[in-house]
Amino acid sequence: MTEHALLLSDVHLSDERPAQVQRFLDTLAGPARAAGQLFILGDLFEYWVGDDDRTSSLANTVMQAIAALARTGCAVALTHGNRDFLIGEAFAAQAGIRLLDDPVCLPVGGQDTILMHGDLLCTDDTGYLAFRSQVRQPAWQVQFLAQPIEVRHGIARGATAESGRAKAAKSEDIMDVTEQAVVEVFRRFACDRLIHGHTHRPGHHVHTVDGHPCQRWVLPDWYQTGGYLLAQGDRVEAVHFSA
Repeated sequence: MTEHALLLSDVHLSDERPAQVQRFLDTLAGPARAAGQLFILGDLFEYWVGDDDRTSSLANTVMQAIAALARTGCAVALTHGNRDFLIGEAFAAQAGIRLLDDPVCLPVGGQDTILMHGDLLCTDDTGYLAFRSQVRQPAWQVQFLAQPIEVRHGIARGATAESGRAKAAKSEDIMDVTEQAVVEVFRRFACDRLIHGHTHRPGHHVHTVDGHPCQRWVLPDWYQTGGYLLAQGDRVEAVHFSA
């Protein structure tokens, strides 16, 4: 029988939320150990200022826990989110994870599946997409990473606060995916299953693309409770934590 995959996103790990950190560690030590694959689809951390940051024990704790899971034979892969896009090869190597393109189509639990963080599907949110384009530029990242760690933390905290203010001023529709973007991704990969996070609107949606039904699963965020998906073949099960 094909091994199942566990998928999660938007964990937003932070020293300020120790309960969520423990829940993530428990997931790695429990349900993930029974899976053949673990996919982390972005925003594992509340923010990430570079692999050279040694000011917090959180990163090292998480890295060691993921590495311990990888040593059991579970294949761990990570897609960058809008908060942790600076996770690099050094962290990936130490944690035993594979960094994925966004989007990408891979066998997930034995079935080809499109994996994304999900922000690229929110094409009405033009202000955010402009910011995303800027910070994904290699020149911008080199300049940012050249600054002292404490300066980077200050910039990241400011950007996080500004993101919260910007979201409060936007309509709910602008921050959700657009049908056109979803359909284009299904057509691009000729695949009928898509899993993503980012919107913090967990659910299951069916899109008709060129006469064919396509499944879209949205992962929950972990700010309050959280959860994950289990995928095996064409079966997908949503697991939500209790409060």
